[in-house]
Amino acid sequence: MKREVLVINCGSSSIKFSLFTSLNARLNLILNGQIEALGTAAQFSFKLARRESASSIDIPHTTKHHDALQILLQWLDGQLDKSAELIIGHRVVHGGTQFQQPTIINNQILAELHDLIPLAPLHLPHNVQAIEILAQLRPNVIQVSCFDTAFHVTQSRTVQQFALPDQYYDQGLRSYGFHGLSYDHIARNLKQRDPQLAAGKVVVAHLGNGASLCAMDNGRSVDCSMSFSTLDGLVMGTRSGAIDPGVILYLLQNQQMSPQQISDLLYKESGLLGLSQLSSDMRELLDSSSEQAKRAVSIYIYRLCREIAAMASTLQGLDGIVFTGGVGENSTQIRQQACHQLAWLGLSLDNDANSASQSLISSPDSKIKVYVLEADEEQVIAQLAVTAVQQS
Repeated sequence: MKREVLVINCGSSSIKFSLFTSLNARLNLILNGQIEALGTAAQFSFKLARRESASSIDIPHTTKHHDALQILLQWLDGQLDKSAELIIGHRVVHGGTQFQQPTIINNQILAELHDLIPLAPLHLPHNVQAIEILAQLRPNVIQVSCFDTAFHVTQSRTVQQFALPDQYYDQGLRSYGFHGLSYDHIARNLKQRDPQLAAGKVVVAHLGNGASLCAMDNGRSVDCSMSFSTLDGLVMGTRSGAIDPGVILYLLQNQQMSPQQISDLLYKESGLLGLSQLSSDMRELLDSSSEQAKRAVSIYIYRLCREIAAMASTLQGLDGIVFTGGVGENSTQIRQQACHQLAWLGLSLDNDANSASQSLISSPDSKIKVYVLEADEEQVIAQLAVTAVQQS
């Protein structure tokens, strides 16, 4: 049966979308794009898979989520194969303890997703909102939720439980891990590209505006630097990463900051932006002569390498590192600096391969292989959505 899969990744001010066709277990990209700057200077851009350049559609600058999705569906009506069944797959950031695989959405599932919003208050409301809007606009179309946390359910309780009484673990206060759809794609990609390495001990570094590490053993997640929330672990664009909980108590008790003020500080005003007082964009920081910018990059690298070493400890060894995400895929300098600081592990970088952003950037004599691979979360969502419908 021929199916087409619309993949939706809905954020606070943007909607990213991709359209795939699925036939006889083959998945092919038709187009992708995004509607960004919603509510302020909204722009609709897309790229057909068979073309190299992107195109745009004029929409009102004040367009918000509901109208944006309606415009998208109306436009897609001219692109869809009317003989194919349409499925909509959603990236949903948090699945809590109950959602460990792609799930076809109904009213009960939607209610359970609403209950999970306190676990990811900055992301889940927008994920759920898109599902609700599309259910109104296309009530007969099957929607499937694909969870960023699901890839990490293979982690042991030793890894997941905080050093708190059991009652808090039972209440759901535990390490979940995130960026799972990205890690899922890397695991699949690496298995095709280098099966021997994929069967070994690998740390994947998803480095973008949000950043995390995943320790994989034979393609399965055993640890992740993000834990209960998307705040933990590495220094990110505007997020602090791991921080002493005592700092939060101090801000509450001694500086009389409200929970909302602390949330804004940790999610929106920290990380590279807070350290540099210049930008959250790594490219700007690397080009800057500012001492604060240099210090921000130095702290970023320090924390990255410290956490990679911690992941190697969890794995009890290390066979490979994979860089992915916007920074991981595009910043030769960050890869070079990180690999230099990790040379004590027996890692040797091929500088020419790194400069050319080749897939394999470690030298032939390196004890640890280093890859640069693109993470295609949309393709994974499309595959998971089709599988969920086939098995229903």
